[in-house]
Parts: sequence; C-alpha cells; structure tokens
Amino acid sequence: MTYQEMLENARKTIGPYCRACPVCNGRACGNTVPGPGAKGTGDVAIRNFEAWKNIRVCLDTISENKKPDTTLELFGKSFRYPIFAGPVGAVHLHYGDSLNDTQYNDILVAACAKAGIAAFTGDGVNPEVMKSASAAIRENGGIGVPTIKPWDPETLKEKYRLVKESGAFAAAMDIDAAGLPFLANLTPPAGSKTVAELKEIVESLGIPFIVKGVMTVKGALKAQEAGAAGIVVSNHGGRVLDQCPATAEVLPAIVEAVGGSMKIIVDGGIRTGVDVFKALAVGADAVIIARPYVTAVYGGGAEGVELVTEKFGAELRDTMKMCGVSSLKEITREQIFFA
Repeated sequence: MTYQEMLENARKTIGPYCRACPVCNGRACGNTVPGPGAKGTGDVAIRNFEAWKNIRVCLDTISENKKPDTTLELFGKSFRYPIFAGPVGAVHLHYGDSLNDTQYNDILVAACAKAGIAAFTGDGVNPEVMKSASAAIRENGGIGVPTIKPWDPETLKEKYRLVKESGAFAAAMDIDAAGLPFLANLTPPAGSKTVAELKEIVESLGIPFIVKGVMTVKGALKAQEAGAAGIVVSNHGGRVLDQCPATAEVLPAIVEAVGGSMKIIVDGGIRTGVDVFKALAVGADAVIIARPYVTAVYGGGAEGVELVTEKFGAELRDTMKMCGVSSLKEITREQIFFA
C-alpha cells in the first residue's frame, strides 16, 4: 500500500466530516464539530499547523557520516521514534461509523507497538471505551498510554483500576478536556483539577503520570508541583478554546521553565518528520500526532499505521542527517532558527 492509496481508501470510509486531506492542516474542516474541526472560528488547528512552518531547520552536512539514531528512552521503555499516536475518542461520531472506539483502539495500539512506538488511547462517557483501550494495551505488553478524562473522584477510581489492569508503562490525563461540554453536564460534574487533586491522582496510579493540556509556564509548574512525570503541551487541537496560542508558540517558554526536570511532549499540527525535528530542537522530548493516525487506521488499518509511522521516521532521519546530527540528544536549538 502506498500513502496515496491509504488516503484514497480513507476517503471512502472516514466521512462525512473529515476529508482525509493529503496534509491535515485544519482548513478543510474548519470549525466542523462533530468532526475533526476546531472550536469557534476554527483557526487554532490551522495556526497549530502553520506555527511549525515559522521555524526553519539549518542545513549542515560538514559532519561525520553516521546513521541517525532515532531511538527514544522514556520511563524505562525504548521506542524506535520520539513519536506517539494521539488519543482520539468517539471516532464513530467524528470520523465515520465504519469503526467504533473498540475497533479503532484494537488496531491502533497493536500496530503502534509493532511499529516500535506507542499509542495514547482515548476515554469517553461510554465506559466500554476505556475498558477496551485498557484491554488492548494489556494485550500488547503494556505498550500504550491510557488517557483519562478529568472525571469526578468516584468515576476516577474505576479508571485507576483499568489503568492498573492494563499494565501500562505510563498514564495520562487530558486536563484540557475540562472544556468539553459533556463533562460539565455530568452529575457530579467533571472538569478542572487543583494541584492537590492532581497529586492525589499521581499517587493513586503509582506509575509515571503525564498531564496533557498544558499551555503556560504557570500550568507546567503546577503539574510539576503535583508530581507529574511529564506534560503534553497541547490545546486539544483547538477543540476546547478558541483563539488560544499555537503549541509551537508557547513551547519555548515552557521548556525554559521545566525542561530537564520533567518530560515534555508536544502535539498540535505536527505533520512531518521535519516538524518532529523542530519540536525536539525547541526542547521537547517527544511529540504526539493524532489526526494523521486516524486517517491511517481508517484508510489502511494496521498497514496504514505502519506506513505513516515509517513516513515520519524516514523524514526525521533525513532531517537529522542533513542537519549534521546523529542522535536525538544532539538535536538542539543550534539546528533551527525562528523565521
């Protein structure tokens, strides 16, 4: 299967909202929700994509001719690339009913593990979503990151149980999902968490905990105070707050504040291995890529996931070689400049 064939297959199964564009830049879907669009004006997803284009990479081939090593070590695990597939929930609602969440996660988790990376899995109002995601991670040796919504305390207890049963090497909470309407309408309501509440979650899970949805230095420091092992710089793809900054715009300051003391992952508009290189050069340890993996699953199943992963990986290796670095640790701000 070629990349073009995967896209063509996806267009037959992924409708009606997503167009399976050759490059997912947020323009075709705009503010279409349900669907992959962003909230309000719909421009946050577009700016996430475009902000990476304002960072340039520096060509330097006067260097030792070595094969680039793209291996990432994270929380005691080794991954082939510094790339994770992002958590996506309610796929039947947003991307078409040819797949449900259970089928989607079964394909994604296994295919990512086989490709040498890992998937963050989604959560939802339907308890089966988290149950099936946890089962998929367990079946693949704990290679996956179950991502919990910021539920009320009683609901969280059941989520903790599922995380522990999965054997996952790490867990996450997309705290930015506090802006999703279906959480606010619950009884008791779910939503934002205090530092003390996050600290209790960290202690209850007992494995490395990642706070997803950090967009300020203040937020990063609060996650650090709570004992999080890592954060994801993320604005939820623009789906929870209109007119917020792009992730690439806030990443440098967050790296300056907490880089080296906790793991920093970034998502939002990363669409090539060159973008992955840029994110690492700014100071991120890894990236999350979500929407292209949805297209991959809908368009090619496990083969699609492998195809997309290898595309990103090949582009990353090529960029590393052309910028004169041979390992992820050698990627620094010396290899980029801001346009």
